[in-house]
Amino acid sequence: MTMLPADAAACAKPAEHPATALERVLRMMSVATMLMTVPQVLTIWVGRDAGGVSLLSWGAYLVSALLWFVYGFRKGDKTIYLACIGWIVLDVAVVAGVVLYR
Repeated sequence: MTMLPADAAACAKPAEHPATALERVLRMMSVATMLMTVPQVLTIWVGRDAGGVSLLSWGAYLVSALLWFVYGFRKGDKTIYLACIGWIVLDVAVVAGVVLYR
């Protein structure tokens, strides 16, 4: 007979559940909105034009994505933290482009 520590249940991996309809929509919207941001990144980096792009706004988006990433990772919610990786990459690209090409 094997004895488990009293908190063994806390160490066990939570059971995977099928994605809800809301989770599927959130995942699709996250990808769609990231794809809609790609032209902004291309305008800045290919066209070398950051005119009219707010460093304050995109900096705030970056900080928000970083905080959401930490939150999602701590909660173990892939819907949140995986999407945040894409947003962090896009936000960094815009912020760096604004700093460089403004």
